[in-house]
Amino acid sequence: MSFDHWLHWLSDTQFSTFMRESVWAEPLLETIHVLTLAVFLGFTLLLDLRMLDIVLRGKRLARLFEQMNPGLFGGFAVMIVTGVLLFTADPVSFWATIFFKLKMIMLALACVNVLVFNFTLGKRLGEWDGAPATPAGVKLTGLISMLLWVSIVAAGRGIAYALPPP
Repeated sequence: MSFDHWLHWLSDTQFSTFMRESVWAEPLLETIHVLTLAVFLGFTLLLDLRMLDIVLRGKRLARLFEQMNPGLFGGFAVMIVTGVLLFTADPVSFWATIFFKLKMIMLALACVNVLVFNFTLGKRLGEWDGAPATPAGVKLTGLISMLLWVSIVAAGRGIAYALPPP
């Protein structure tokens, strides 16, 4: 089965039809998606700004990660689940927009950025966390993260304007 056929199959499922035809399902999921994005993005931007030595310079990054990880991971999980459910409402139309494809590419890159940090600089967090300045690689990771998440949000908004009205 080709990807295009899979998208049409998904669009024809009962769940997809329910999502499209329900008065409340899609708006409710969209609200949860956006509110969770706000929580996740707030934590992410705060950590990124700390990684750039712009805010909370007196706070150890390890401690901030420890405090914010539950909100970050919880928010990310809910965001992904609601995003997938929203996609099922009209997968063919979503996939047809350049904004959706860009959002998915940038989301994958944001995940790679986190993984690269965690398996490289993050493993040596204890070595540099108390230093007077954050290492350049950590600052670069924070900057890339900020740029990607701002772009992900912009692409998400672009999807809404590119889709045909219901």
